[in-house]
Amino acid sequence: MKNTTLSGSRSNLAGDEEEETWLHAWGLITSFAVSMTLKAAIELGLFDALSNAGGRALTADELAAGLPAVDKTDGVASVDRILRLLASFDVVRCLTETGAHGETIRQYTPAPVCRWLAINHGGSSLAPYAMFTTDQDCLTAWQQLGAAVEGGQTAFGRTHGVTMVEHFGRTPRLSGVFDKAMVQISAMVTSKLLERFHGFDDISVLVDVGGGTGATLKMVTSTYKHIRGINFDLPYAISLAPSIPGVEHIAGNMFDYVPSGDAVLLKTVLHILDDNDCIRLLKNCHGALSDKGRLIAVEFVLPGTPEVTRAAQNLFILDVMMLNNSEGGKERTEEEFLKLARQSGFSGTFQSTYIFGNFWALEFTK
Repeated sequence: MKNTTLSGSRSNLAGDEEEETWLHAWGLITSFAVSMTLKAAIELGLFDALSNAGGRALTADELAAGLPAVDKTDGVASVDRILRLLASFDVVRCLTETGAHGETIRQYTPAPVCRWLAINHGGSSLAPYAMFTTDQDCLTAWQQLGAAVEGGQTAFGRTHGVTMVEHFGRTPRLSGVFDKAMVQISAMVTSKLLERFHGFDDISVLVDVGGGTGATLKMVTSTYKHIRGINFDLPYAISLAPSIPGVEHIAGNMFDYVPSGDAVLLKTVLHILDDNDCIRLLKNCHGALSDKGRLIAVEFVLPGTPEVTRAAQNLFILDVMMLNNSEGGKERTEEEFLKLARQSGFSGTFQSTYIFGNFWALEFTK
């Protein structure tokens, strides 16, 4: 059979708006396939295998060798097709060469982004977050987003009959997936907070509201040994908290009161609350602070105007995820955060510091 190759070029279509908008729309419609392929690659351990190869490029045959596929030929072909897609998104890198019989042989290496998608590399990973966002219980809720907008109930609530928090209580499996994701994200953000934010120097007593088992305060007090930490959360979370030198665990409800200190830390708490609950909490924080006390809120901050950048797109995607899943939760602009703080009694200075990965440290003084 005569060998044929594709002739012609797309270069003569450069600037063709109809072509470009068609491809743009097509990519938006099918973008879910990228997330699901990432999930499959994580489950199959492909990112870990590539990251642990010591810089050596691996073929699909080598990567598939450890998989329990019934048909190895199909397994190899499937792995190659998965990695080929991910290579087109610069998740992995693909090297091609021609084999002895004229066939194309593809070899793969990890692209820089793989450091966040591998699990067994000793650092923070977004792989657990990928597993949470693509979990079947989360994905099915998206089918109800349009109806939820019309009906005034979250898509997650319409799908499962309860709020996401209540569903966590009924579904330990999903709760565990979520907890693993949050532990990884929190550790990374806190390490960057300690590296890039310099507002802890003059704090004597730091109250972490919604601090879980105290992991954040452990990192803070290990770096700033003069700080006495108060870890404040619901009784269930406090019951799981280990003993931490320099940290006192206190159980309670943040909508009832907040323990006293000269600074209060809220790390990704405000974005899960509606405006009214934010004000209730912020007023309690204001009352707990000394005269020169400060509130430090670590939050995502939306740009005032939508921007066509990866950073802005990630933020607006997250905001719609909150719309889909959270009762009243949303991302906010700096102006909206400042307005809530002023309505809660914070009339002093305001300062913002960029931390990492769209997280900001927002400082409000009494």
